[in-house]
Amino acid sequence: MKLLRTDKIETNLYELEIRVEGGEFKEGMDRSYQKNVKKLSIPGFRKGKAPRAMVMKMVGEEYFYEDAVNMTYSDAYDEALKEAGLEPVDRADVELKEVNGEGYTFVAKVTVRPEVTLGDYKGLEGVRPYSAVEDGEVQGELDRMADRNSRLIDVDDRPAAEGDTTEIDFEGFLDGVPFPGGKGEKYTLVLGSHQFIPGFEEQVAGHSAGEEFEITVTFPEEYHEETLKGKDATFKVKLLGIKKKEIPALDDEFAKDVSEFDTLEELKADLTKKLQERKTAAAEEKLENALVDAAAANAQMEIPQVMIDRKINEMVQDFDYRLQSQGLNLPTYLQYAGMDMAAFREGFAPQAEQQVRVSLTLEAIAKAENLEAEEEAIEAEYQKMADAYGIEVDKVRGVVAQENIALNLRLNKAIDLIKTTAKVTDAPKEEAAEAPKEEAPKEKAPRKRRTTKAKAEEAAEESKDAE
Repeated sequence: MKLLRTDKIETNLYELEIRVEGGEFKEGMDRSYQKNVKKLSIPGFRKGKAPRAMVMKMVGEEYFYEDAVNMTYSDAYDEALKEAGLEPVDRADVELKEVNGEGYTFVAKVTVRPEVTLGDYKGLEGVRPYSAVEDGEVQGELDRMADRNSRLIDVDDRPAAEGDTTEIDFEGFLDGVPFPGGKGEKYTLVLGSHQFIPGFEEQVAGHSAGEEFEITVTFPEEYHEETLKGKDATFKVKLLGIKKKEIPALDDEFAKDVSEFDTLEELKADLTKKLQERKTAAAEEKLENALVDAAAANAQMEIPQVMIDRKINEMVQDFDYRLQSQGLNLPTYLQYAGMDMAAFREGFAPQAEQQVRVSLTLEAIAKAENLEAEEEAIEAEYQKMADAYGIEVDKVRGVVAQENIALNLRLNKAIDLIKTTAKVTDAPKEEAAEAPKEEAPKEKAPRKRRTTKAKAEEAAEESKDAE
């Protein structure tokens, strides 16, 4: 292989001109000949038995060029990338320029990992969120425990009210005609849960068990079913039964029933400890994410679109995987959400770009600081994954590449470096009281790659199937 030239034609796009000749091309021609000669019919000879010189004279060596090129260009391309010091992020666009008995030349256009110019990543300023446990939070945990351990009892002395669990038969009509999907029998409906379209549950309230009545509602304009959008509908409803939630008293007996503790005070102390651990961990994660985001914002890079698209693919696949674990699938979800795949993917774009930017920044820091993953740490990660999924370590090794684990460990070291060198202050209690409630945290620093986790989960499932 000869690398004739390496030209940077755009940001992150290179063009390589590569020549394959001599022994490399001869080996490719030999392999192509062995593959194809048995298919050829040469007069006076059985297939595959004619002398090579005779075959070449009859069909011409050009007959074997295509397979010879296909069998050799990949290795030549890989060697050229190493010589040029390029790391591709997508498949190359390959064009064959010329081929003859001496060899061939091809041009490969390849998108490469972007160059990252690091900015400040040491000595960053960060604020650790206030994380002390308040009395009201412990009480909230107790109330939720009581709610989970509540029981439903029949109501027969009053009409249904918000918060009650009702059992109903219903059928919906448009202009007096039943519509598909508008009928249910012995359906459990919690009033105030907003399971049904606006106005439905409110009109069930006030009726008693055994009553039959009609409800009139208007379907929202953004309703997922096209034929029902904005339509007025009438539902015939029969209220079969009403139940209310009976919540247990928060006392020592409750503590004994729901925990290993004998008193409510012991249960409160345990809840306080666990809640504090969670809040402290959440505060550290928020601080960590903010610092890593700041380091990524200080870095300069031009991210190829293909890297963002690949990350979006991972996020969509992960979303679909979680839907399937709940008995759903992505096409059904999109139908009910009234969204097409293009719009759905676009919703992931900002987060995907940020995750790629963070990952590239952390890799650049790890390289600049010569951060490496020790063999013992890699083995410990394999063992941790095996323990988590209840499978043998060798099974995990078979599906999770060592270089992926090593990369995760190097990224973790880069995150730790950013955090340990940062100038961190603690937020006062007042800021915690004023701060609005946050949405569920989004993944920022890629401490554990989803692909690695998914592969371990697949290995665990295969192991269970084998048993």
